[in-house]
Amino acid sequence: LRSTYIFALTKIKLLHAVGWGTDQGIGGFGEEPGIKGQLMNLIRSVRTVMRVPLIGVNTVTIVLLLLFG
Repeated sequence: LRSTYIFALTKIKLLHAVGWGTDQGIGGFGEEPGIKGQLMNLIRSVRTVMRVPLIGVNTVTIVLLLLFG
């Protein structure tokens, strides 16, 4: 459910509203991104990796909720 929340959070452009949009640039060569850049990279990575498994998990969850209330 947490990964679903991350998907929804980024889909509704809430991150853009607080200044965490995807247009955040990373510094020059050898410079590491700050904590904000690292968190955005983590969120994008989770969205990429979990897209297909999340569809299956959500489908199973919905079916179980429909069957057992």
